[in-house]
Amino acid sequence: MKIIDFSDNHIESAMKIAIDNYEEEQRYVPILPKITAVPDLKHFAENRLGVAAFDDDRMLGFLCAYSPHEDVFGTTGVRGTFSPIHVHGVIASSELERKGSGSRYSKDRIYSLLYQEASRKWVKEGIRSHAIGLYTHDKEAVNCFFYNGFGLRCIDAVRSLDAALAPVEITGLHSPDVEYCEVDKEEWGKLLIFHNGLIEHLGAAPTFMKFKPMDEAELYRRTSEDTRYFAAKVQGSYIAYIKLSGEGENFATADQGMMNICGAYCNPIYRGSGIYHNLLSYLTLTLKKEGYQLLGVDCESFNPTARGFWLKHFQEYTHSLVRRIDDKAID
Repeated sequence: MKIIDFSDNHIESAMKIAIDNYEEEQRYVPILPKITAVPDLKHFAENRLGVAAFDDDRMLGFLCAYSPHEDVFGTTGVRGTFSPIHVHGVIASSELERKGSGSRYSKDRIYSLLYQEASRKWVKEGIRSHAIGLYTHDKEAVNCFFYNGFGLRCIDAVRSLDAALAPVEITGLHSPDVEYCEVDKEEWGKLLIFHNGLIEHLGAAPTFMKFKPMDEAELYRRTSEDTRYFAAKVQGSYIAYIKLSGEGENFATADQGMMNICGAYCNPIYRGSGIYHNLLSYLTLTLKKEGYQLLGVDCESFNPTARGFWLKHFQEYTHSLVRRIDDKAID
């Protein structure tokens, strides 16, 4: 096996491997959108941060990453990169065995050698934060990067809107009358206190993600044309919201039949009452009536409040892992 720089000549074979890997995850999460292609990989051939593994003239795998960006994950002075699910891959272990390579190579070994060479490039560019998106059920890949010093940070999950999410009885707080609605754009500013409540929550233990509070102008700047908000109200005042977008954190979320949760918060005094469950139920019913089939969400794995809620209602399909390189490794 030889490891060489990833180039334009490798794109076609790499995209085939990426599609095969996605379809393998669909065996475990069959509600994922059907795909026939992944996004173009030309950028990853041009930035010279990728590598490919070959056995003679047959590609065994590849590992690329985005061009580096600064202050990654909000950490001042740290340059990072990310390899999403479609810009890396290794042929299935069953194919390695079928073609007689199983005794020489394993998926684990191929990924390890790919990362060894790719990380050499990344560190040379001053990249100290290495992140990669892996399919949840690809245990060989997940274990490989675990043994290479990576830890879990983010989760992508999905649910079918055909699966009814029945409302529950609200308990506690004298069972207040609750109104569920989609929020008009002119009223988004009334949700600012909850956006900043989420920022405060993420900055506390055990998440420690520090961001500055927003003002109303920034709240509107951070929205796109397809942004939507759904909310719960008690006595006319908002107490919780869910923010939706047409795209999430990976290429599969751009499917036209899918919407994605990209922000959520509930006033702490109403948590555990059933109100947030019912807000999600209202949202999913609304989207289903509009013709959508899927709803996606992503969350930090080390945010126990979010993880505990979303994984009750959604099926995880990607794990994003991160490794921080020792500062002394950068010349």
